[in-house]
Amino acid sequence: MIEKDKGRLEVLARIEEYEKKGWWSKDVEEDPPTIPLTPDKVDYLNKKLKNKIATLFVNIVAIHFIKKLVKTGQMIIKEIKGIENYEAIKDSGAVLTCNHFNPFDNFAIHYALFPYLYYKNGRALYKVIREGNYTNFPGLYGFFFRHCNTLPLSANFSTMKNFMAAMKVLLERGEKVLVYAEQGMWWNYRKPRPLTVGAFKFSVESNVPVLPIFITMNDSDKIGGDGFPIQEYTLHFLPAIYPDPNKSAKENMEMLRDKNYAAWKEVYETTYGIPLTYSCENSENN
Repeated sequence: MIEKDKGRLEVLARIEEYEKKGWWSKDVEEDPPTIPLTPDKVDYLNKKLKNKIATLFVNIVAIHFIKKLVKTGQMIIKEIKGIENYEAIKDSGAVLTCNHFNPFDNFAIHYALFPYLYYKNGRALYKVIREGNYTNFPGLYGFFFRHCNTLPLSANFSTMKNFMAAMKVLLERGEKVLVYAEQGMWWNYRKPRPLTVGAFKFSVESNVPVLPIFITMNDSDKIGGDGFPIQEYTLHFLPAIYPDPNKSAKENMEMLRDKNYAAWKEVYETTYGIPLTYSCENSENN
């Protein structure tokens, strides 16, 4: 029997603590200090030839890597539901939201969308990531992180100005951008967390739909190297939500957030057969 990883147990204890305190967007992982990202260190739209070539190479490797994860059972996709909701907006730019509980959750979305992206139409799945994930990793791992269609946030004002401009270009030309509206990753946390309103600004500013995705999971009979059961994922692609032209930007952002959360909540309660409750009493979404 494999002993449960001490670091994972500590993360689970922090998740329990943070839920009780309502610290929904706080990261439970012990990440290293963030290295600031300056404008000269990121090419959001891949305008430079060397970055175009690097991204092409990384995407090819990533596709094979994700398929191998599934083939070897390191990532288990049990079912994909509601893909017709993606098909309904496949020709439009869109903000995709997903609950964030594992580094593999975006791989699972990639896997589900392989029939629609990359070789099929030349488009990719873009991912908004935290600043530290872009700047902190050296060597080959960092190279892959920086060239797999990632869009890093930044505390630097000039960098964020470039980020927002690039986001608008990408969405208006029909790209799909994955945004983690919960922010921090909570490992194997099954409940939807209250969402940050800022994540929906991209949809409102570019007048594109939000496509909520919620991943439910159950224990498989396989034990991972950390001593915990490998999870079986069911991906739920839910109906798109559109900004209302009669509402202000602020009203639209709040409306999109609330409808997204409600859609996730319904999937959670239907799939697991239990009402969504939290151990804290101060959640505005509870």
